[in-house]
Amino acid sequence: MPYLVRRVLYSIFLLLGVSVLTFVFVDLAPGQFFDEMRLDPRISEATIAGLRSQYGLDLPLPAKYLQWLRSVAKGECGFSFAYNSPAAPIVWQRAQNTLLLTGTATLAAWLIAIPFGIWSAAKPRRAPDLLAAGTISTLLAIPELVLGLLLLLLAVRSGYFPVGGVVALDFSQMNFWSKSSDLARHIFLPGLCLTAGLLPLLLSHVRASMTEVLESPFIQATRGHGIPLRRLLLRHALPAAANPLISLFGFSLGILLSSSLVVEGIFGWPGLGQLLIEAILQRDFYVVVDAAVLATVFLISGNLLADTLLYVMDPRIRID
Repeated sequence: MPYLVRRVLYSIFLLLGVSVLTFVFVDLAPGQFFDEMRLDPRISEATIAGLRSQYGLDLPLPAKYLQWLRSVAKGECGFSFAYNSPAAPIVWQRAQNTLLLTGTATLAAWLIAIPFGIWSAAKPRRAPDLLAAGTISTLLAIPELVLGLLLLLLAVRSGYFPVGGVVALDFSQMNFWSKSSDLARHIFLPGLCLTAGLLPLLLSHVRASMTEVLESPFIQATRGHGIPLRRLLLRHALPAAANPLISLFGFSLGILLSSSLVVEGIFGWPGLGQLLIEAILQRDFYVVVDAAVLATVFLISGNLLADTLLYVMDPRIRID
């Protein structure tokens, strides 16, 4: 267990470091939320100074950071000036939407990449391999922004796919199947855009890992025993190629989180990325910090999950 303990401690220190750097960079950014009030002649400087003092914006940076840590311990995570409420419920609601979108895209990308990559590696220089190479090249040649705009145009022209939001306004009044259909129609296009952006990376790695394993001596010896191809691929080759793919799993979450900033903005998906952009424009100090730190938590959690899976599946790590 020392391996996992070290990974958890490393994750905690990394998270603290990200929170400190985020605080420093946000504090160095010009302007604050209450500065716009100075444009209103009905609001005095004393009122603005009182609001800054009330929410701790006039404190030195170390004191402000400690105040934020205390609010995190209380479950408030600071205060949102734009929404006039504690920041935690706002950030968490948007984070759930981002998790729904990125989780769906991650699952779809892996479900496509694993069988397609195995199939192409088992048939080198034949139709499956050429199809995989063509898919990778095509998706890499299309920028994610362009793909998102094309899908958005499809939604507008067809009228079938909604533009904006997670569910319809009358979602609560629908039955189970109508709710499922409505959610699927809302998530389909942004999820497809994220999946298409992640798929080339996953497919190329799955194909490369499987190709390397299939060329190894123990697989060649297994072939000589007359084991059927399907059993050879799934029972022997895939477990041997799993380690780099498990490590790639945590990395893929980070790619999707960064990509979701663009995709959420294009499709009007009310997620963490869109909230972060809105908070930056509004100078909503604590929401910016919370959104950035929570995105880091998701990334660290994905890598920690990958490390845990490696620990379980690879005895060499447990022995070390």
